[in-house]
Amino acid sequence: MRPLNREILAIALPAIASNITTPLLGLADAAITGHIGSAVYLGAIAVGGTMFNMLYWVLGFLRMGSGGLTAQAYGRDDGHAQAVVLWRGLLLAAVLGTALIALSGNVGAAALRFLDADGATASLAQRYFSIAVWGAPAVLGSYVLSGWFLGMQNARAPMWVALWTNVVNIAVSLALVVGAGWKIEGVATGTFTAQWTGLVIGLLLMRRYRPRRVGIRTLLQGSGLRRYFSVNADIFLRTLCLVAVTVWFTRSGAAAGVTTLAANALLMQLFMLFSYFMDGFAYAGEALGGRFHGAGDNASLHRLVGTLLRWGAWLAAAFAVVCFFCGGPLLRLLTDRPEVVAEGMLYLPWAALVPLAGVWAFVWDGVFIGLTRTRAMLASMAVAMLVFFAAWFVSRALGNHGLWLAFCLYLLVRGLAEWCLYRSA
Repeated sequence: MRPLNREILAIALPAIASNITTPLLGLADAAITGHIGSAVYLGAIAVGGTMFNMLYWVLGFLRMGSGGLTAQAYGRDDGHAQAVVLWRGLLLAAVLGTALIALSGNVGAAALRFLDADGATASLAQRYFSIAVWGAPAVLGSYVLSGWFLGMQNARAPMWVALWTNVVNIAVSLALVVGAGWKIEGVATGTFTAQWTGLVIGLLLMRRYRPRRVGIRTLLQGSGLRRYFSVNADIFLRTLCLVAVTVWFTRSGAAAGVTTLAANALLMQLFMLFSYFMDGFAYAGEALGGRFHGAGDNASLHRLVGTLLRWGAWLAAAFAVVCFFCGGPLLRLLTDRPEVVAEGMLYLPWAALVPLAGVWAFVWDGVFIGLTRTRAMLASMAVAMLVFFAAWFVSRALGNHGLWLAFCLYLLVRGLAEWCLYRSA
């Protein structure tokens, strides 16, 4: 195997393992809650989890911004810049996490109004949120550490943090719910305890690098701070565009009926599985691309891009084939409702097409984050979002087929736009 492929896999494989374990945190909460005694607790966990997903998703720029800037500093062998990115990110995570706790009452109420949960579910979800929100600084700090480790070419550290976070969450939640007889409070306490444990483990792993101490005046220095916030603001706005497409996709599926909504949700799970794998290669593009760019090694950067595109093409083709020919059994594994399976089979070809349409978007996103070309990422996402809404409007007569067509075009345009912007640089 060529050295570049080994470097890619050394980052991609641990990142894939970390991505796959991440959903286990919510799955463990749901499994434990399912034995409390009432279905309303499951609904409350689902709503509460969605509230946090919305908040943490739009704050994901803390990971991506830290990763690209650190990788470039690593490529330049600039230990001071690596430390500045780390401490500045952790400071911002602490400020934002504290603000979320302080505003948790208003934030939680607004999120519940948006989700439109019924009275009993909303009350329990608010209780879950008010306890679990104490883990917000830890979650955001872990985002920064995850990006920083990736920039330092280390994908194993975030993997170990994710694994231990899940172990602690299951252990503490079981002890409090099953052992001590707590209910949703036990699940929420287990969640934020695991999140703080994950942050502590990440900080201990970070100490191995012995990052330099940096004064607060340096962290708040004008030019460096402006660049840091410019990069993160672009990623934040890009994420809002992504959320807009995702929410509209779900909303349009819901308008077509409960069965169509359920079928779309299951088919999107197949896409999410693909994304867990592709994100691993995107992380490799982020870490290695940033490193080569920081070192001024454009030849290695171009070889990296070509190699990642080939890995992505093979992976997308494999997922498309599996989805098309094994989609029926997979849908029956996910649900025992025959009407949902039948509805899903109608749109299965679209789900098989999604990996082929979206593979370039994943690869280029990783490369652009590593290059900190976040303004170009935002521009390509904005264009793709406009294409999605335009295609959906034009093809509304096709019903749910038109929605899937718009989604495939959105993914394809994202990748093509970034390819054009990369070539024109």
